[in-house]
Amino acid sequence: MRKIIQKLACPRLNPVVDSAFANDVAMAAGMELREATPGKVVATQRKKNLLTFLMVLGPGLIVMEADNDAGAVSTYTQAGAQYGTHLLWVLVLLLPITYFIQEMVARLGIVTGQGHAAMIYRRFGRWWGNFSLIDLQIANFLTLVTEFAAISLAMNKLGVAPTIAVPLSAVGLVALVFTGSYLRWERIVIGLCLLDIAWFAMAAVCGPNWGQVASHSLVPNLPRGGMTVGLVYLAIALVGTTIAPWQLFFQQSCVADKRLRFADLKWARLDTLIGAIFTILVGGAMMLVGDAANRSHVHFDNPAQMAMDLLPHVGPFVKNALLLMMVNAAVLGTTTISLSSAWAYGEVQQWPHSLHKRFREAPGFYIVYAACVFAAAGLVLIPHAPLQLIIVGVQVLAGLMLPSAIIFLQLMLNDRELLGDEYVNKPWNNWVNWCIIGLLFALSLVLAAQVALPNLFPAT
Repeated sequence: MRKIIQKLACPRLNPVVDSAFANDVAMAAGMELREATPGKVVATQRKKNLLTFLMVLGPGLIVMEADNDAGAVSTYTQAGAQYGTHLLWVLVLLLPITYFIQEMVARLGIVTGQGHAAMIYRRFGRWWGNFSLIDLQIANFLTLVTEFAAISLAMNKLGVAPTIAVPLSAVGLVALVFTGSYLRWERIVIGLCLLDIAWFAMAAVCGPNWGQVASHSLVPNLPRGGMTVGLVYLAIALVGTTIAPWQLFFQQSCVADKRLRFADLKWARLDTLIGAIFTILVGGAMMLVGDAANRSHVHFDNPAQMAMDLLPHVGPFVKNALLLMMVNAAVLGTTTISLSSAWAYGEVQQWPHSLHKRFREAPGFYIVYAACVFAAAGLVLIPHAPLQLIIVGVQVLAGLMLPSAIIFLQLMLNDRELLGDEYVNKPWNNWVNWCIIGLLFALSLVLAAQVALPNLFPAT
């Protein structure tokens, strides 16, 4: 009887049964259902809410801020270096889009207790499941290459040879995950996310025109020269680096692995909203650092070289902080993207796939993670690889792949059989989401038109 009650209390094993129901069953049976971990009596509702939120905090903040990875640093600083503050309004536009997409992911993860890959296989069949998984793995691997490319570029400017920095980073990233503790991994990664506050200090030191920043953030505008090939390419890259397909897979698997309950949904939404706001603000700060290069007439090659070229204009703090934050962004991106691949593959293969388990309990899950990390690191060490071109190109690829990934998500969130009436998308949700999908498809079509008709937009 006790085993049955414990199963009922676990929303991941039986997601349609609330833990309160399990407690009622236990009381009816004359039994006391104990929590897995000892708790403390909380005197006020406010303290209870705060402690609950702090326990739920993690997946939303991490998935959002980890998307400010090496590719984001390159893309945002390039946008600032080439076009100043003119594209800040694009980031503001992406804020609600980012939140609405990831809120759906969190809701789906809490209600089903399963990862995104597992749900696609379950609801759409093996063919579409394989299609989405292969897309994910290709995009993830190429993105991982960009993370180690950034580590290579940044550490080289700090005086550490890539042949030393890249392998040591790979070993450290594997060690971070191989501890067999979800909570330890989450605490470390949240700490790395909060280090991105340094971008605000860098932006302030660069001394932007704050009136212009406010104007260009709130009023859509185009830089001098209008719509060009470079601007279209970079705009799609901005979308791809702010909302990436791996985020859908990562957050849903992370929510499931953390074993969040139905009662945690409102806090998971708050976690996601805070993450979205923080991410957009950090992205804006990155663009302002790039704007310093634009105002100083510094040619942009890559963020690491830009940091060196800005030294005479903004001093050593920005130079050193920019290089270190590039490495931090790459570490965040690498651990989350590799985990999204490992979780997705483990779900499909029906292997044990949890950070709660040690290596001997889930060897396949950890081997996939390590293989992704080491393979990408090895590719970056190939001499004379065009690293900056790879970095921005991957962001464009992510922007092109995103619409199909969101369509799968949208269809699942309208499945009443799967989610029930309470958690299925509301009509306004659907209007917003289909508008987002339409916008993303439009951007994809613009890029496709540019490829087919090279003279569609001016070259510069």
